[in-house]
Amino acid sequence: MEVERWSTAQVEALAPDPGSLRNARGVTGRFTASGRLGDILWGLCRGYEVAVDLSGPAFRCSCPSRKIPCKHALALLLRWAESGVAEGEAPEFAGKWQAARSRPKVSTTPDPVAAARRAAERAERVAGGMAELRRWLDDQVEQGLAGFARSGRQAAESMAARLVDAQAPGAAGMLRRLAGAAGAGPHWADRVLGELGLLRLLADGHARLGELDPALAATVRSRIGFPTATEEVLAGPRTTDRWQVLGRVEVDDGALTTRRTWLHGTGTDRFALVLAFAAAGQPLPADLVPGTEFRGDLCFYPGSAPLRALVAERLSAAEPFASPQGAGSIRAALSSWAALLAAEPFRYDGPMLLAGVRPGDGHLVDEEGSALPLAPGHREPWWLLAAAGGHPATVAAEWSPAGLRPLAAWVGGEFVPAASPVPEPGARREPELPAELLAAALVGTARRPWAVGAVAAGSPSVAIGPPGSPSVTTGPPGSPSVTTGPPGSPSVTTGPPGSPSVATGAAALLEAVAVALVCRRAGVEPEAGRAPAPAAPAEVASPLPPAASARLERVLAGGAPGGGHLQQELLAQWLAAAAARGGFVRPALLPALLDAGRRDTTVRPALAQVAGARGAWLAGQRTEWRWLLDEVIPSRADLSALGAWPGRPGGSGGRADSDQGVWETGSGSVRLGLLVALRRADPDRARELVESTWARESPEDRARFLGAFGTGLSLRDEPLLERALDDRRKEVREAALDLLRVLPGAALGRRMAERAHAAVRFDGRRLFVEPPAELDQALGRDGVSAAQVRGVGAGAWLLEEVVAGTPLATWTGLDPDEWVRVARGHDWATPLLHGWAKAAILQHDPAWASALLAAAAGALRESVRWDLHLVLPPDHLARLAAEALRTEDGSAHRLLTLHPGPWPDRLAVVVLETVAARARTDRHTWQLGELCRTAALAMPPGYADLAGRLATELDQSLDPSRVRPVADLARTLTFRNEMLQELQ
Repeated sequence: MEVERWSTAQVEALAPDPGSLRNARGVTGRFTASGRLGDILWGLCRGYEVAVDLSGPAFRCSCPSRKIPCKHALALLLRWAESGVAEGEAPEFAGKWQAARSRPKVSTTPDPVAAARRAAERAERVAGGMAELRRWLDDQVEQGLAGFARSGRQAAESMAARLVDAQAPGAAGMLRRLAGAAGAGPHWADRVLGELGLLRLLADGHARLGELDPALAATVRSRIGFPTATEEVLAGPRTTDRWQVLGRVEVDDGALTTRRTWLHGTGTDRFALVLAFAAAGQPLPADLVPGTEFRGDLCFYPGSAPLRALVAERLSAAEPFASPQGAGSIRAALSSWAALLAAEPFRYDGPMLLAGVRPGDGHLVDEEGSALPLAPGHREPWWLLAAAGGHPATVAAEWSPAGLRPLAAWVGGEFVPAASPVPEPGARREPELPAELLAAALVGTARRPWAVGAVAAGSPSVAIGPPGSPSVTTGPPGSPSVTTGPPGSPSVTTGPPGSPSVATGAAALLEAVAVALVCRRAGVEPEAGRAPAPAAPAEVASPLPPAASARLERVLAGGAPGGGHLQQELLAQWLAAAAARGGFVRPALLPALLDAGRRDTTVRPALAQVAGARGAWLAGQRTEWRWLLDEVIPSRADLSALGAWPGRPGGSGGRADSDQGVWETGSGSVRLGLLVALRRADPDRARELVESTWARESPEDRARFLGAFGTGLSLRDEPLLERALDDRRKEVREAALDLLRVLPGAALGRRMAERAHAAVRFDGRRLFVEPPAELDQALGRDGVSAAQVRGVGAGAWLLEEVVAGTPLATWTGLDPDEWVRVARGHDWATPLLHGWAKAAILQHDPAWASALLAAAAGALRESVRWDLHLVLPPDHLARLAAEALRTEDGSAHRLLTLHPGPWPDRLAVVVLETVAARARTDRHTWQLGELCRTAALAMPPGYADLAGRLATELDQSLDPSRVRPVADLARTLTFRNEMLQELQ
């Protein structure tokens, strides 16, 4: 049977925690055999027998792990999802497990007499607890809620404990939620009174339990906390359909983790809720993967509006689906919500499947213009804006009085899970109850008698109850008498003041509260006039390969090997390779990617090249991401569309006018893009544009524009750069100095050379040094800093700075190594050597850097010495690092970290030899770990196979703690190798 392979994201969703996923990545390559037997994946990994039933999914592994699934089962699924497995002869354990999975389960029948006795005893205890709850609720309203903020919390906790003793845990949970709301935030009394009303409705329903419709009675029993055995549910009727897993929500209250998973039947158009629970520290079952569908039988728990269900049997394996069926408009969803509340007034939330919605102003807006608010924590759905780009999408969500809580979306056939909620402590909550009800409850009916009359003045009559049940309605004054309360309870009627049969007191007030609350929730109308976000512009470039975007998603989610300390470096390497290839990333990844760029400025240039038009569109809508707009360089097509692409040198006439117009009116990124393009095609025209607006530019823009002058730099740019030396802002002066110091023939270099050679003279035999006397204004303008290094005299510091700013080409007559040798024995050797070293760093002169490191490394300050290594050619630096490793020099590791990578083969071989030796002989493993982590990022990824074989060889004879760093090295190299192949 052909089974569609899962995506990597769907497999990763099964992981019980991030650590299990990381460990699974580490053992994917250690399977000695693997295959598929029908719906069963099997594998042998380091002696462990691993099997996964795809129709469940269910998991089996002979390892001692208590996590479900364990890392070996996850690794087997990852192996299948990423590269597939062969169908063939399976080992004995796989066949036996498949047979056991298909064997029907034998159930035992409990003693009916004992069960009936226990049920009767519990019913008696619950009846006593609920009767006491009714009296307690009436007392709270009689005494008034004004004092509830002070004493109500303790009183509610005491009553909740009594209900637990009475075996009514559901009612106790409602009461504890009420206790937590006492005095907490604005409109707390509204929330408390609403909960009190629903509790009273529940208690009244229990008092008339035998008179209720069986389905409604089942709902009341369930809300109170009567359990329904799994066997009883599974013995009930089955609903067969193709069930699509829409999404899930996990709630952790410290002691227990609850997972709500929503399903939707494509044929029955029916929603189903599957609940799963796990104690603290225990994993949740991973049998329902969002974004997949399966054909199977569900059994629903009994109730007036059955939603909760159990998966009775799977008739097919889980497979991804492109888009859910049954999505509709917001009005249709609200109609279904009202029907749900009419059948079960105690429900707080329910599922919605919305078609063609777009986010805007904290709402989702459908194609009819109807809008619903998003719940606090979800009001800025950047994940949906990124994935859909402001275009219509299908969204699955939970609706509650707080608003919509999105579960997932489907965009262009792609499943996009919703982002986690963002804490929103200042979120406002509107009251739900009429003011007259709240005022009476705050004062207390003992002090201010209350009549049912004017509860819903002006509102239409609304019926509450399942179809066919006696109506429970409310209406405006003057309407025919309206009854509130559960069917069969004493009538509590409302009408105009003074009409007969008007009930008063705490019980009547609480019943009216329940009716008003449910009417308010069921009668929600969609908002109108909400404008959705404008659509994003179309992409000009082509998308990156799907496998490459999937790899990026793993890196951003922390699923890359090596942990967090390597994640940022792997992200930088991926971005650099992707930028070199060209293309844009999968839009759904943009929020996480833009957040990564916000934290790390070094990846921004490459990130801007792969963010695409969607990334710039998103960045323009959020302050934290606006940095991207400064990094994005418009393409040739973008500039051509503006009429500003430099078509020929010496721009004049119409082209020059067009350039000038774009320069004066364009955004910051457009202006910078035009400047970069012009510096390549017509540097003089680019300079003219900058000069035309220089006086009114901000210091930040001046520095940015000068940064583009590195291309096409010539002496014709010198007047503008000299002008920038007099700018009041330091960043502008420094940008100009950086350019003038590398501009051959610049006046700055001549001025500094004149000072340096006046201070340092060599007559062929002796070196004469006379440092500058003072730091005058001219020296300061030319970049000599007054902030000297600690322990260096003023004269020595001025000499060092003057020499550092002098072009090295002016030191003629001797070779660099001869100048170093002459200076070493002189009294002023330290400032001279440091000045030459700084000049070599600034001017990127490898000859001077080699000479200084060879003959005077010990005389240089550590920071200068290591910066000097960065000027060396990579081959030279690799040679130094290899020699240091062979001689066990303590500087070897730092030399390795300075090499930009990838290392040449000679260095890579030496490092692998050192890794093998240290794994076998080093007393401590931290040095081995540091070496492996450095090699993982800089060693050519083609060495992954050699590193893997070394890890396997060491695993036969060494302690696992010594093998682990080598195995991590092999995994990271494999990861990088696959990463680069996916981008080719």
